Amino acid sequence: MPSPTPDPARRSDRARSSILSATRERLAEVGYAKLTIEGIASRAGVGKQTIYRWWPSKGAVVFDAILDASLGPDGSTTLPDTGELEADLRTVMRGIVGELADPATDRMQRAVLAELQLDPPLATELLERLLRPQTDAFADRLCRARDAGQVRDDLDPSVAVELFLGPVFHRWLLRTAPLDEAFADRVVEHALAGLAPR
Repeated sequence: MPSPTPDPARRSDRARSSILSATRERLAEVGYAKLTIEGIASRAGVGKQTIYRWWPSKGAVVFDAILDASLGPDGSTTLPDTGELEADLRTVMRGIVGELADPATDRMQRAVLAELQLDPPLATELLERLLRPQTDAFADRLCRARDAGQVRDDLDPSVAVELFLGPVFHRWLLRTAPLDEAFADRVVEHALAGLAPR
């Protein structure tokens, strides 16, 4: 019986996944400035030409590695909407806290954050490709809650999003106290109290 022909698409998916994982690992280990395509290729077990076939630069593969780790299973940034606003936001905020508290993610995020201070174009691209879609999705969920009468009708979506995300990133960035699910739940509770319908 002849052996099955390898599926090129499946092989490509595996290689791409390995490259993105290797990029995150190396980024956490050495930081953005010392990250190289050669190092990524070696960790992923592929040739440099494989990486350059899909990405034109180190920055491009780093962005896709971060996006790959940050998007939902379906590739979207949409927040859950079960009709129970507090439960939905607890789920989202616990996920954010869990990701930031993970040592590997923490190292990667801090490495990128340090580089953003020195590279405005990199910061702009990160804002447009990752942060803005995420904050827009959060604002959209809050606007739906406003339309359903679950939060105040004069809601300012951009300010409201910061009420949730600001405390988490402040605590993560400055390491002022433990970053855990209990804190995420308290942030949701206090923010929703301030946004309650009048």
